[in-house]
Amino acid sequence: MGKMRRIVEAAGGILYRIAPEEAQSDPHTDAADDLLDRIEVCIVHRPKYDDWSWPKGKLELNESHRHAAVREMSEETGVSVELGPYLGEIEYPLAEEGSKTRRSKDRTVDTKHILYWMATPIDAVEAEQLIDAFGPVHRADIGEIDDIIWVTVTEARKILSHSTDKDVLALFVDRLQEGAADAQNVIIVRHAKAEARKTWNGTDENRPITPRGAAAAYALNRELACYNPTRLATSPWMRCQETLHVFSWQTNRPMTHLDALTEDAFAENPNRAWDCFLEEIDYALEHRETVAVCMHRPVIGGIFDHLRELCASKSLTKRLIAKSPYMPTGTAVSLFVVSSPEGPRIIDIQKVSPLVY
Repeated sequence: MGKMRRIVEAAGGILYRIAPEEAQSDPHTDAADDLLDRIEVCIVHRPKYDDWSWPKGKLELNESHRHAAVREMSEETGVSVELGPYLGEIEYPLAEEGSKTRRSKDRTVDTKHILYWMATPIDAVEAEQLIDAFGPVHRADIGEIDDIIWVTVTEARKILSHSTDKDVLALFVDRLQEGAADAQNVIIVRHAKAEARKTWNGTDENRPITPRGAAAAYALNRELACYNPTRLATSPWMRCQETLHVFSWQTNRPMTHLDALTEDAFAENPNRAWDCFLEEIDYALEHRETVAVCMHRPVIGGIFDHLRELCASKSLTKRLIAKSPYMPTGTAVSLFVVSSPEGPRIIDIQKVSPLVY
C-alpha cells in the first residue's frame, strides 16, 4: 500500500482598510472604482521563502478555520481583526509552498488547503474586551514574518509572489463589487441544548440549558469572538440568556432583552417578531456594529421565511434551511447584509458551529 497523503489545514484572509474620501471626489468616477482606489490591503513578507503573501497559517489543535484565520492575521500583522464575508479556498501541493506558480493539479501528494476571509481592523478597546472569549494571540516571530506593508489592490497584484494569492485577490475584488465593504454582520444564535420539556417541572420560560448545552455555549464564544459582536440581543427566556451570558460576562458587553422573540410572543404575533429582528438589521447597518441575536427554534423558522426573500442569490437562499429544526442547538448563522434601494440584501451566509471536545 502507498502512503496516505497528508492534507495540512490552514486559514487566513485579506485584511483591508478604507482611506477616507477626498473632500472633492471626481464626479465622473464610478463609485465602485472610487472605493477600490481607496482600499489598502495588508501583505506580509516571509523570510524563509522570500515571498509576499496574505497572512495565514496552520490550524492549531482543536481550532476551527475561522478562529485560525483571525488568530493568524492578528499574529502576523500585529493588528486585531474581525472577520467579514467569506472569500473562498485554495489547494496546492506542499512541495510548491515557496513556488511563484502553484498550478499543479496533482492531488495525490501532500497538500495544503487554505480558507480565506475578508477582515477589517478593530480598535484596541474592543480587542481587549475579546481576549477572554477568543483566547491568546502572540505576535509572530521575526523569523516567520519580518515585514508587513499596506498597499493598493493594484500594487498588491504586482507585489504578491504567488499565483494562488492573486486568485484570492480576484475573489476579494468580486466581493467588493457586491458591496461587501459596506456589509454589516447580523448573527442568529440558536440557544444551546435545554432540559427536556417532559422532565422539567418549572415554567417553560425558566427551562435552563443542560451541562452539555453549557459546554457548547462556552465553545461557541470562541467562534462568535471572531466576528466581534458588540451588541448582544436575546429572548429573555432562560435558555437564550444562558447561551450568551458567558460571552456577555467575558466581554463586558450587556445583553438586551427582546420580548417579541420569545416562543409565546412569536406564536401570538409572528409579524411582530420579524419587525423586531428587522430593527436589529437596521441597527447593525446604521451603527456599523455586529449584532448577535439569540432565539428559539420556532422563531428562527419564521425569521428564515423572511430572510430568504432578502438573499442576493438562490444559492444563499438554500443555506437558510426550510424545515425544522432549521439549525442545530448551540450554533449560529452569520448574515452579511448590505443596504439597497429595495431594502436590506444578504450577500453572504456563514454557518458557525462550535468545536466541543
